[in-house]
Amino acid sequence: MDTSNAGDLHALLRRSEVFKHLRGHELDALTSQMAWFSLPGGATLFEIDDASDSMYVVRAGSLGAFGVPQSGGHARLLGVIPRGATVGELGLITGQPRAASVRALRDSELLRLSRAGFEKLVRQHPEAMLGAARVAAGRLLRRLQQRGKGEAVDAPRTFAILPFDRGIGTRGFAENLRKHLLAHGDCLLIDCALGCGRSTEWFAQCESEVRFVLYLDDGDEGWRRLCERQADALLFVVDAESRPAPWPDVSIADSQRTRQRPRHLILLQPQGKFIYGAARAWRTTLKDGELRHHHVRNNSDLARLARLLSGNGTGLVLSGGGARGFAQIGVIRALREAGITIDSVIGTSIGAIIGAGVAYEWDDQKMREAYQRALVDGKPLSDWTLPLVALTRGGRTTMLLREAFGEIDIEDLPVDFACLSADLTSGCAAVHRDGLLWRWLRASSAVPGILPPLLHEGHVYVDGAVINNLPTDVLSDEGLAHIIAVDISADDMLTAHVDESVSPTWPALWAQRREGKRPNAFAILVRAGMLNSEAGSARRRELASLLLRPDLEAIGLLDWHEFERAIAAGYGYTRKALEERGF
Repeated sequence: MDTSNAGDLHALLRRSEVFKHLRGHELDALTSQMAWFSLPGGATLFEIDDASDSMYVVRAGSLGAFGVPQSGGHARLLGVIPRGATVGELGLITGQPRAASVRALRDSELLRLSRAGFEKLVRQHPEAMLGAARVAAGRLLRRLQQRGKGEAVDAPRTFAILPFDRGIGTRGFAENLRKHLLAHGDCLLIDCALGCGRSTEWFAQCESEVRFVLYLDDGDEGWRRLCERQADALLFVVDAESRPAPWPDVSIADSQRTRQRPRHLILLQPQGKFIYGAARAWRTTLKDGELRHHHVRNNSDLARLARLLSGNGTGLVLSGGGARGFAQIGVIRALREAGITIDSVIGTSIGAIIGAGVAYEWDDQKMREAYQRALVDGKPLSDWTLPLVALTRGGRTTMLLREAFGEIDIEDLPVDFACLSADLTSGCAAVHRDGLLWRWLRASSAVPGILPPLLHEGHVYVDGAVINNLPTDVLSDEGLAHIIAVDISADDMLTAHVDESVSPTWPALWAQRREGKRPNAFAILVRAGMLNSEAGSARRRELASLLLRPDLEAIGLLDWHEFERAIAAGYGYTRKALEERGF
């Protein structure tokens, strides 16, 4: 390749962890074997299982690494590969096929080093290339270890702020977002006045000097398209009070090129009000199930948004475990007292119900009162019926959930929320991020045999604990840097003090039950419903940055009357655990 700009190339390669140790003449040899080419936004560099015949250095722009496509056909973004980073080096060294697909998130320029070129460098500079191989292998090991601890994947660095119309106060939003991003690294705001007419090299230089760049669309169509081209992620900003309508620029809002990148809908809520239904309506106009949305009412919401965009968010994962779930109310109180702010919540079964209160921003008193009224005083499992489908009808549980949460959609919760159920129709876990909140809480808590399944649009949903009782993997895959997991699952064994293959007569059965010689049907069904997910629990626990497992063996899965005792146990345990960690 042309080495007339050798100084710039050397500076770029020295930013790379793999090549930064090379000396001048070794860098000259490396660049002589590299070929330059451009890759338009949305284009594929290589696919999973392709032969590893080259490695690449990102000279300008950014790439995205994608995993295996999910059930809906969308490939999950594993991380962003920014300017100066390398990709494909480990496959080139080991000869293993590509472990991920890589596509250009935006128009990019790359340097390619072929296998033949690499082998020639190994012969000419064996010590230098051996050092590069060691660095590449070490980097992979560190990433694997970080992933095991729930560390965030590489987050986007450049963002396009795209308002629906010029009447929205986008500049104020952009300036305030920049202030909050500064807590996580240097951040530059580039508007039309600053950026119009600048060269590609100028933008590349700006992006190399700071951690984050915000491109504000406040100019003509040409500037808007430049903002989009320069961005790793897109922020669609709307006024929550305005009537939803199709996005003015369809090529940006709904194209294969932009769908490769993380997309966020920002709903600016009016001061002192909250517009319910706006999130669902605007998401519908943007026609993208992968779109994430955020409600912005105040500085606290902006700080949360900055943490999530920068890959520094904190997620809370709450497991199922029957009446032991009340301990999570005490855990949440202790976390709040320690000043820990939750940015995203996911739960299974009783954990989903408790987590919904966190996402609804209920204070400690509201949570205590609402859950005692619904889950203790309300006796949700008291509508017994002939066990043709389950031991209870589920009508009382449904009524109490609707009374507690109303007809609110998950999309209208101020804090990002999801709950997990088991979809028996498709045979996989279902992560619910939209739709009526009470409906999916009801599905997530439908313990097979106790509560009837929730039937919706041809699918049969039961308790998420059947498949995944501690969904830390969901938040880890989404790039949450810090994951707090509360595991109150029933890992104690059910025991029996009689030997039999046939149940005795009613009088004998009743006597044995009173003497504690056998578990009852409810306990058997709850335990059986959670048993299948235990196989993956150890791995999911490892994904937590902070794993909390209060001692709740003295509280049974159906001991609803132990409400206060469970809360106190969760609170005391968490206070002690946080003090030991210096909170």
